[in-house]
Amino acid sequence: MSLGQIIRQKREELSLTLDEVSRRVGFSKPYLSTIETNKVKNPPSDELLTKLERVLQFESGLLLHIAHLERMPSDIRESYEAREAENEKLRGFIQKLMDNKKINTRSLKTMMTKSKVKMKPEQAPLAAGRLVPVINKVAAGYPAEFNDLDYPVGIADDYVRCPDLHDPNAFAVRVVGDSMEPKFREGDIVVFSPAVEVHNGDDCFVRFTMPHETTFKRVFFEKDEQIRLQPRNESYSPAVVEGKRIDGIYRAVIKYEML
Repeated sequence: MSLGQIIRQKREELSLTLDEVSRRVGFSKPYLSTIETNKVKNPPSDELLTKLERVLQFESGLLLHIAHLERMPSDIRESYEAREAENEKLRGFIQKLMDNKKINTRSLKTMMTKSKVKMKPEQAPLAAGRLVPVINKVAAGYPAEFNDLDYPVGIADDYVRCPDLHDPNAFAVRVVGDSMEPKFREGDIVVFSPAVEVHNGDDCFVRFTMPHETTFKRVFFEKDEQIRLQPRNESYSPAVVEGKRIDGIYRAVIKYEML
């Protein structure tokens, strides 16, 4: 079912009218109707989807996940959904194994055949490189509001192809501001890999704990678990923060310059 059909079905299950939902979420009835009938021109915002999740008693994040999947290019979405289907088969198979205390090799093979679990993965098709999600913009200045957590891993509104990059959790951002000049300029796309070890002086995407803020700086590990965030642009002063304020540090591995 489409996102609109899912929302409508849930609303009707709860015996709620469009008028009631409209009042609770603060969006007009006609707009909600276009969403339910799949006639909406502008995709519903994350703010509206979050409110609908609460009013219609959906699991938190479910409508956001469905909406982000629908925004993906069709070929990427098909690949993602196919992998999810295979994972679901594997999870079911493992559960059967856990429930079956007496099992031998022959019955194991029979179970695998019935569950359609593949013994060997299919050979990966030739590709020009991994598609890395461009999750949003990051300010190359002082920490700024930047919500990148609405996207499931590997999903975004835009992608950049990165040959020879194998980290499935890699992500990219567009630089905003001039504090990392001259190496990184506004509009450049920078790819970060959580799998790569971070050292003193590395250019890194830094995510803070609440309030949720991020920045792009050179990182230096100081005494007493403090971290210095050093701009490359000498016009900007460094900032020293407590290590406990930082939720994640990810090293830059690839840069695509804005021409």
